[in-house]
Order: sequence, then structure tokens, then C-alpha cells
Amino acid sequence: MLVGEGEIDYHYCRESPAALLAAADVEPTVILLDLVMPDIDGLEVVRQFRADDRFRDVPIIVLSTKEDPAVKAEAFQLGANDYIVKLPDRLELLARVRHHSRGYIALLDRNEAFEALRASRELLANDLATAARYVRSLLPAPQRLERIDIDWRFSPSAELGGDAFGFHPIDAHRTAVYLLDVCGHGVGAALLSVSVLTTLRTEALPHTDFRDPGRVLAALNRAFPMERQNDMFFTVWYGILDAAAGRLTWAGGGHPPALLIPPAADGAPPAWTLLESDGPLIGAVDGLDFESREVAVPPGSRIYLYSDGAFEVSRPDGSMWGFNAFLRLMTSPTTPAERRLDTLLQEIAEVSGRGDFSDDFSMLELSFPEKAE
Repeated sequence: MLVGEGEIDYHYCRESPAALLAAADVEPTVILLDLVMPDIDGLEVVRQFRADDRFRDVPIIVLSTKEDPAVKAEAFQLGANDYIVKLPDRLELLARVRHHSRGYIALLDRNEAFEALRASRELLANDLATAARYVRSLLPAPQRLERIDIDWRFSPSAELGGDAFGFHPIDAHRTAVYLLDVCGHGVGAALLSVSVLTTLRTEALPHTDFRDPGRVLAALNRAFPMERQNDMFFTVWYGILDAAAGRLTWAGGGHPPALLIPPAADGAPPAWTLLESDGPLIGAVDGLDFESREVAVPPGSRIYLYSDGAFEVSRPDGSMWGFNAFLRLMTSPTTPAERRLDTLLQEIAEVSGRGDFSDDFSMLELSFPEKAE
């Protein structure tokens, strides 16, 4: 029946005990198997094929001399794909062989594509993990600078966002602090965030007074136009802290507002303040000005800088945890001040119901001593 069908390569095994060895040599896309054989039950051979990982998915067409529903049911239960009563019509046999062969080849192609995708995703995950470790290596260690205790938490998302932050002395009395978030995810966003972080840390913006936050953001906007950054832009909050004078000057471009929490009086709820970031996104439009603002920072205060990953948290049902819930947690008298960072991380994990983050989580905590030293 198969003679003359050039696209069908036919192999015949005369000894049923050698069937698996012959199949391993041939690598068939369809197996035709007689149910009635002198030395073994054909159903047992079906069982042997399906027990072998090499042939678990190869289509098996069983051939029988009789139309028996019970035998059919058992054959299908053991893993047969088709059942033909001998002798079939030649056209029907060819059609079934071709149908099952095409399906199996498509399965092999799909599995190969999935394996290539898995390997590609594994490689990408390794690249993202390496990039995340590199970004983390650039972050300064928690420390005290100019009478300010600085702590932070950084948990990159699985896809790696574009968060970065830093702080350094700007002169003998003042400290620069900054946190930025590049749009999108992946290595590209991380590369831009590292470039901006290095620019701020090394004060590598020409003709720019780094003690003036508004001018720093305007210079960043000129230096990183999105058309030269693969259409990527970023948000940033930049401040200058003078702990001795109890003063903070800041400016922001499209970034979430910093949170100032002064010490509470006699157990009362703290009169917290949002240090708004009203400026536009950095890199989106050329030639913009950015306003610097100033606020008093009394002794015992804490200031929090953060990315939107700190409050844009999706619950398992698809709803959003949101900024108001974030504020309630951060300003609640029942949340110990010295544990706000870890409490927030724990709350996000519980709210999201997952062990990783859908976006980078970045937060800086700046603590001022109760008494000037």
C-alpha cells in the first residue's frame, strides 16, 4: 500500500522483541503495530513504547482483524493514537499515516522552539541578574554623611527596571541625595540608569552648580534627550541636605514625591509632608526649566525617597494597592520608625502574594539626629 509514496520512508521489524531497538535506529514519525503477533500481545508492545521516554509521543496506529470495542478501548487507554481494522483502504491508510506524521513533526518543531525559547529566556535571565548585581555594586553602602544616617533597600524586579540612587558630600556642609527611575525594563533601562547615576555621582555636567537641584535637572534634561537614548526617558528626585542648618533644597522631574516625617509630639500622629516633584520627565522635551524648592527639616526627622515600585503593587485579583495605602503604612504611629523599610517590603510581599517584584523597589531613608552634634 505504501509503495510509490516517495515522502514515506517505510521500515519493517520482523521480531517484536527488537521493536524498540529498531525504532531507536529509525526514529519514526508514525508506528504501525499489529495487535495479533505470535510471540507477544500487541497491546504489551504499545505499553512498552509508551513507557519509553524516547517514544512517549510517537503516534501509534494499531492494526486489528476485528472491530472490538473492548480491544479499542484498551488500546487507546494504553496510548494508541488510532485503530484500523485490516485490511484498510489504501487511500485511508495513507491519509492516516500522513495526518499522524504531520502532527508529530509539528510537535517536534514546537518542542524545539520551546526549548530554544527556554534557553533564550534562561540566558536573558542570567544577563538581567548580572546587570542587577552590577547596578547594586554601584550603590553606596548605608552610612552616616554630614550628620545624616542613610539607609536603603533595593530589590530589582525579575525583568530589571531602571532604578538607581546615590548620595555623596557636595561640599563641607551639604550632601546630595538622588533617586531615578528609567522607563521600561531590561538591560537597556539599566544601562541608562547607570549612565545617569555616574553623571550625578561624578558631577559630570559642565557649567552646572550641583548645589542647585533645579539647574541639575535642567542639565540632565539637556544631556539625556530621549531621541539619543533609544526613546527612553526617566524620572528623578534630587535634593541637597544641610543637616547643620536643618534645611533641604530639592527639585523633581516626573518622580513620586519624597516623604518628610518630622518627629511626633507626645505620641500624636506625625505631621508628614510630601515634597512634590512637579517638574516634567527628564529627556522628553528640550529647553525646560526646573524649580528648586526648600523646606525646613527639624531634628529627629526622616525623609524617604522611593520609586513607584514602592506603591504600584498589584494584588492577585488585579486591583492596585496604591499610593494612599503606602502613605498610611509609612506614616502610621504603629509602624516603628526604625523598621519602616522592612515593614514596607513585607507588606508588599503579602499584598502581591508573590516572592518577586513586578517592578524595581528602591527606597532611601535619611534620618536626622534628635540633637545637632
